Amino acid sequence: MTTWLVRAKRRSGARLRLLCFPWAGVGPAVYRQWAEAFPPDIEVGAILLPGREARLREVPFTRLEPLVDALVTGLRPHMDLPFAMFGHSMGALVAFHVACRFRQEGPGEPAHLFLSARRAPHLPLRYPPIAHLGDAEFVTEVRRRYNGIPDEVLRHPDLLALLLPALKADMALIEGYTHREDGRLQCPITTYGGLDDPEATQAELVSWREQTRGPLSVRMFPGTHFFVQTAQAAVLRAIRDDLAVVADAPRGVYP
Repeated sequence: MTTWLVRAKRRSGARLRLLCFPWAGVGPAVYRQWAEAFPPDIEVGAILLPGREARLREVPFTRLEPLVDALVTGLRPHMDLPFAMFGHSMGALVAFHVACRFRQEGPGEPAHLFLSARRAPHLPLRYPPIAHLGDAEFVTEVRRRYNGIPDEVLRHPDLLALLLPALKADMALIEGYTHREDGRLQCPITTYGGLDDPEATQAELVSWREQTRGPLSVRMFPGTHFFVQTAQAAVLRAIRDDLAVVADAPRGVYP
C-alpha cells in the first residue's frame, strides 16, 4: 500500500489532524519534531511524496495536477478527523490545490490553511526556469536563490545525487505551473513569511486574499526563505495559537 501520510506519533484522542506539506526536494523528516509541540488533541502528519525517503525509488511528479489527483486519493483514508493544512514554499502551493479539490469533491475544506514562504498563485514567477540545467549549474542557482541545499549535503556527492532528482522534479513542477481560477475557498488562511525572504514578500503574501472568502492573516518572522527552520519555535507557537481556536469547531464551520 502506498504511503502518503507519515505520523511520528498517533494520538487516539485527537480531535484535529494537521497535515504538513514539505518544500521542494525533501520529505516528512523535516516535520519530525513538530508532533511534540502540539497538545494531545492535535495529531501531526507529514506528506510523503514519491522520490524521497521511504519512496525514494519511485518517480517524482513533475506536474502539479497529476500530483494533486494522486494526493487527494491517497489522503482520503486519513480524512476521519477535522483537519488543518500547513505547507511551506512548494508545499504551500500543493496544499492550496489539495484544499481546493477537497472543497469540490469532499470531505470539505480544512478548518485552517497555513501557507508559508509562497507568493500567491496568480502572481507570475519571479525567476527564469532552472529545472533543465545541468546538475552543477542547477545546484549553484538553487543555492543563490534560496540557500536551499545544506553544506552537509554538498560535502557528500552520493547524498546530493540521491536528492537531486526529486529537487529537479519539484522545480519543474513549480516552473510549469499555470494558475487557473477555480473558485475561492471559504476557510481562514494564514500566510507566513520571512522578513528577509525575497521569494515571498509581505505584499505577495497579502495577495492570497484573492483566494479565499474567509479571513486572511499574515505573520512575518525573522529570517530568509527557510525561516520555518531558523525560527521554528515561533512558527510552531503561532500555528498552535491559531489551531486552539479551531480545534473544537465542527468540520466546515469557520470561526
